[in-house]
Amino acid sequence: MTEPTTGAGTTALLCAPLLVPFAVAALGVVFGWRRPVAWGHVAAALSILAVGVAAGVRTADGEALAVGDQLRVDALSAVMLVVIGAVATVATWSGSTFQNDELALGRATPRSAQRFAFLLPIFLAAMASAVMAANLGLMWAAIEATTVATAFLVGQNRNRAGLEATWKYVVICSVGIALAYLGTVLVYFASRHSGAGEGSLNWATLAADAENLDPAVMRIAFALIVIGFGTKAGLIPLHSWLPDAHGQAPAPVSALMSGVLLPVAIYALVRHRVLVGAVDPEFARNLLLVVGLGSAALAASLLLVQRDYKRMLAYSSMEHMGLVAVGVAVGTPLALAAVLLHLLGHGLGKAVLFCGAGQLLQVNGSAKIADLRALLVRTPALGLVTALGLAALLGLPPFSLFASEIALARAVALSGHEWVLAPIGLVLLVAFAAIGIRASAMLLGPDDPAPAPAGTVRLRAGSRVAAAPLVVGLIALAAIGVVTWPLDDLLTTAAAIGAGS
Repeated sequence: MTEPTTGAGTTALLCAPLLVPFAVAALGVVFGWRRPVAWGHVAAALSILAVGVAAGVRTADGEALAVGDQLRVDALSAVMLVVIGAVATVATWSGSTFQNDELALGRATPRSAQRFAFLLPIFLAAMASAVMAANLGLMWAAIEATTVATAFLVGQNRNRAGLEATWKYVVICSVGIALAYLGTVLVYFASRHSGAGEGSLNWATLAADAENLDPAVMRIAFALIVIGFGTKAGLIPLHSWLPDAHGQAPAPVSALMSGVLLPVAIYALVRHRVLVGAVDPEFARNLLLVVGLGSAALAASLLLVQRDYKRMLAYSSMEHMGLVAVGVAVGTPLALAAVLLHLLGHGLGKAVLFCGAGQLLQVNGSAKIADLRALLVRTPALGLVTALGLAALLGLPPFSLFASEIALARAVALSGHEWVLAPIGLVLLVAFAAIGIRASAMLLGPDDPAPAPAGTVRLRAGSRVAAAPLVVGLIALAAIGVVTWPLDDLLTTAAAIGAGS
């Protein structure tokens, strides 16, 4: 194992995704929701994206960067920083106009807006620290911190449904994260008894000595970790918080939860799969296949009966994370590369669609699918963005989800598990039909004036200014689908790390 690169420049680089969001959060506490603070959110997101790109350039050849024993960034971490930064840029940019409209509509108060200004960058810092943590215990703590930060954001509107969703989110995710903690303790136990010494929870040390870990202990630990972090990823059996929290949270928060929080939990599963895969790969593969296929199948079936647009997007996220879990189960470099590309494409797509959903709610006064009709006529810019976002979500070319799903299917076929292609194909077909039917009704249905007007307040939702970040997200989504060569080396190296090779 080569020594990671350290030094003042590396320290400054790796600390930026933590310090910039914390500085913006402090501004939010002092000044509340103001225009400079809103653009500070965008700057925090861009700082994470910039560090992800810079780290990606330096780690694409297998190099790792480190700050002491706490922070370590390799190619896999760099890809996740790019995912976090790209999705957060779209979400925070869109959030700058969204929160002003919420205040105008009376759905947010100056106090709740101040809380939003403070907690959103804390949420970003927690997710960045989770993927940069060199220590599995620190990674667990960072993921737990995301629960604390988002719990206060989910119930921003303080209505009955929002508070119910918040409590459900806190209780279920606390159970999940407790199970993940027990799994982490068992990994520590196995590591200590393997002779790893003081660095028993250091990711690099564990990966290097993984073959010496006790198989029986690691099987129990991995089962707890799959259920625990799987809860945060929206996987069965503790998935029921996801549609409520995504449906009630402010649109930029929903975008970040779907586009980034779920992938960060998947990242934790990938890291732990390397460890258990070294001692019992068949157990890891079968467990993840059951959880992944079960999650995708359940989500696809529930998509058939959805009447709320944001809940439909939430179940779509669950379906996509199920497919991603199948890719992690296969565990080959090709499958992991497809998984990482899928996480980036899904994150950008959900950022566009959830932020667009927030604008639809502000313009129409309802998130019910039955109330959303003729969007291409009534709000052309927002309707077109919604149409293209749904096309991307359904895996149509030229968007990147088309390429990642084809690559994932190819990886499954080459792995010798061809039977998995049949249930995956059925899931995709059901999800395509469910979303496609509802999308056609929303976009092209008869122009019914029934939806409640937004009132006399002046909104920016649906305007070209509000649509700008969503258009940028779609352009990025299409560009990644057409030209992936800038990411090829980084994805290849990251996938090799995730596969344990």
